[in-house]
Amino acid sequence: MIEDIHWLGHDSFRLDGTSTVYIDPWKLGEGAPPADVVLVTHDHFDHLSAADIAKVATPATTVVGPASVTAQLEGVKTITVSPGDTVSIGAVSVTAVPAYNIDKFRAPGEVFHPRAAGYVGYVVELDGRRIYHAGDTDAIPEMRDVRCDVALLPVSGTYVMTAAEALAAVGMIEAAVVVPMHFGDIVGSEADAALLKESSPIPVEILPLEPA
Repeated sequence: MIEDIHWLGHDSFRLDGTSTVYIDPWKLGEGAPPADVVLVTHDHFDHLSAADIAKVATPATTVVGPASVTAQLEGVKTITVSPGDTVSIGAVSVTAVPAYNIDKFRAPGEVFHPRAAGYVGYVVELDGRRIYHAGDTDAIPEMRDVRCDVALLPVSGTYVMTAAEALAAVGMIEAAVVVPMHFGDIVGSEADAALLKESSPIPVEILPLEPA
């Protein structure tokens, strides 16, 4: 179920198949495989990295993101999405879904990822498999609408769900396998991922960190 899903650290993944899809590429090494599609969840520096996109972009690459992302990119093809939008790029179908904080505050009354900002997660359909990348989010009611084979969920807390809150998300999402993310860089550790694995009613696979 998780074959050809490569965790590149933090929230960054590469999906291999008939198309190569990157999600939030960041801190990529030289020689990373070229992208057919790049999905960016929001415009924070550890998710939107024009330098890393440039490492994998070709003239045929399409970058998908909310308006706060696409407005900052030049020299690449872009598609702007809002929560609820579905777009198709070649063999890849991508649905943008909401991603926002409920109770992770940078200042009183000001969350890190406001719902009004239009930040997103993605449900990616590639080669008959549905992969949900939650983006930077808390466990939110809209997750009840997510149906997927693999769910990539943040677990580190501070800016996103804690492992305990990710367990609540597992209870809302219909998924066959969960992969923890958003740990090991900036905030969180593998202990957060292990905590989710220990408590989840569905299988949790902690992917090895791969060189990009």
